[in-house]
Amino acid sequence: MIQTTYLTLNTELAEKKGAFHTAKEIAGQPELWSQVYEQVDQMKEKIQDFVDPIFEKGNARIILTGAGSSAFIGESAQGIVQQKTGVLTQAIATTDLVTHPELFFMAGTPTVLVSFARSGNSPESVEAVRLADKFCNQIYHLVITCNAEGQLAAYANECEGNCLAIVLPEAANDNSLAMTGSFTSMLLTVLMVAGIKALDKLKPAFDNAVATANHILHHQLEDFEALAERDFKRVIFLGSGSMLGVSRECHLKLQELTDGQVVCKHDSFLGFRHGPRAVANEDSLVVYLFAKDAHVVQYENDLALSIGQDKRDIKTVCFGDENVEEYNSILNIPVEGAAEDAVFNVLPATMVGQLLGFYKCLQLGLQPDNPSVSGAISRVVQGVIIYKK
Repeated sequence: MIQTTYLTLNTELAEKKGAFHTAKEIAGQPELWSQVYEQVDQMKEKIQDFVDPIFEKGNARIILTGAGSSAFIGESAQGIVQQKTGVLTQAIATTDLVTHPELFFMAGTPTVLVSFARSGNSPESVEAVRLADKFCNQIYHLVITCNAEGQLAAYANECEGNCLAIVLPEAANDNSLAMTGSFTSMLLTVLMVAGIKALDKLKPAFDNAVATANHILHHQLEDFEALAERDFKRVIFLGSGSMLGVSRECHLKLQELTDGQVVCKHDSFLGFRHGPRAVANEDSLVVYLFAKDAHVVQYENDLALSIGQDKRDIKTVCFGDENVEEYNSILNIPVEGAAEDAVFNVLPATMVGQLLGFYKCLQLGLQPDNPSVSGAISRVVQGVIIYKK
């Protein structure tokens, strides 16, 4: 049967509001993740043959890179990748590598540059690969992209021995301006690559993430619609560990989809106490992306309780915790699974920013597929001139 409704809009209304692609791409993520999981699982021997000899060198280094949302994939994945591979891992944006390659590349260190790219055509992404080749004596490229026709995919397919491209299903190559399915599918891919030797043990965690996402899509869309009708002017996303990177992506997604009319901020739960908390006021909404780890949650709960007691009545959203009354929460999103099966919780957590951005965009009278009225942002960045180093 052909699907005619995406999120809470039928096809005709979605097209009329300029929201069809974004709605379809957000709603299609659980199915897309299953396709990605199957693809990476089928490639596991090829992936292991590529990474194992590098990691066996003993002094290897992984750099996770991209620009904008693609950079935030690296920030979200960094800790998990390092933990699962046992290899020093850093998230460094291409926008930093391009301007200051000498500060980040180490000539004598075997380096795996993991490039995330929806299109694979961003000027900084292409230049970062060139600079890595120039500054590193032992460089290996793992390209995770959504576009088989992009420059990065072509580069990886043409080079010999030191490159591997994982080109994700066509559905991952978002048509809308804002990255949604592309972000989560590339994030899923790198986490699977990091755990490639024991994918069977990761399957319960993956199933939990899909179940959480489906609960949101099947039971809580009206809650996000109602939330978007509220008159908030600032939104602060908080997360710890891998959720910190996700909070940054949520920050960007809401700000992007509202064309900057809603100003956003992100931070860690503990970091927020050290000055940034001053931004929270009665016009703010605070979104908590709670961890599953019992040790971490103690710190997160303390801050949430403190903000819940604030006399200014600051409203909050909770992803993954049930103390909604104490936290002054107006939306609680339950999360499937225990702490040991929470590695992929970053995927449905990202949907919180996507859905809030989507419905707030509509509430403001903007078009989610292309919300930038001024044209200041575009699907593939424009106007960047590359100066050769």
